[in-house]
Amino acid sequence: MIESASSDCPVLVLYTGGTLGMIPSAEGLAPGGDIEARLRRALAGLPPSRQASLPRFTVQSTSDPIDSSAATPRDWQRLGASIAAQVGDYAGVVLLHGTDTLSWTASSLAYQLQGLDRPVVVTGAMHPLESEGSDALDNIELALRFAAKPELQEVAIAFAGRLLRGVRTRKTHSEADDAFASFNYPVLGERIDDDAVLYPGRGLEAQQRGAPRFELPDYTSLAEGGVVRLTLWPGIQPWQLDAWLGDNRVRGALLEVWGGGNVPDDPELVGVLAKASGEGKLLAAISQCPIGGIAPGHYAAGQGLVQAGVLSGDAMTSEAAMTKLVHLLAQPLDEQERRRRFLTPLVGER
Repeated sequence: MIESASSDCPVLVLYTGGTLGMIPSAEGLAPGGDIEARLRRALAGLPPSRQASLPRFTVQSTSDPIDSSAATPRDWQRLGASIAAQVGDYAGVVLLHGTDTLSWTASSLAYQLQGLDRPVVVTGAMHPLESEGSDALDNIELALRFAAKPELQEVAIAFAGRLLRGVRTRKTHSEADDAFASFNYPVLGERIDDDAVLYPGRGLEAQQRGAPRFELPDYTSLAEGGVVRLTLWPGIQPWQLDAWLGDNRVRGALLEVWGGGNVPDDPELVGVLAKASGEGKLLAAISQCPIGGIAPGHYAAGQGLVQAGVLSGDAMTSEAAMTKLVHLLAQPLDEQERRRRFLTPLVGER
């Protein structure tokens, strides 16, 4: 059991790469080194009152920077193991990560670090740290301040002045500084004037209390495409669906369906889903709409999902549902227990 963090403990800043740490080169932006000195130099430029409110912190860099757009479940596993091994020595953790798959990593970490009793705050930037007008410094400052709050006991994302539940967040803009949104759950906190404020009653501190301490399964068997993501489109054919689900290497799938849980009224297509479910593959569905959830069976067009044994992902994000499938399939659970756990809120994801 991890001891409660002391107020004297520093925050761990774990740098994994991303735009935040890049510098200009002849070929364009490229990874830059000496991240600790650069971070401390940037933070030293803050007004004295804001510097005074920052926690002490130590900086570590991963041995191989992660290209966010090329991240895999193996990367999530390595980060989860690294944080789990060290978090007891720190008041909290700030993870600096590329923005392309930042919300995917945050979602995976939430499942791996179930029972977390202190903050793990993931952040990044849309612009390099030293670029004029960069958002990096503001995001880092905010993440550090929230990572020192013992009442925050979950994996969260600090970005553009707001603190969002990691497993409820997705990247919604490819260019704007305010690139992340949590459509189906309110913000956990935000910057108000010079304060980092947590909103009472929105966090997981009560739910996490007494939860299992960390689950760190081996994701290797899923890293080669064991879970697939399929977005339906008008005119999708059963043979196209079967080309994915019929492959023996596929063990689970996330289906992104229409509206409140609708699929084409095509017995052959539903038959493909039923065959995959019957083979023990874990299938779940969410809506293609970013706001709201699904209720399969509410419309006649959604009955096929129910008949085929496809699980409802409710209002989960694709990141939360996909990483949950990976997490459950990596563990030695029987089929019924996997299905039960998928339908159970584990870390506030549904």
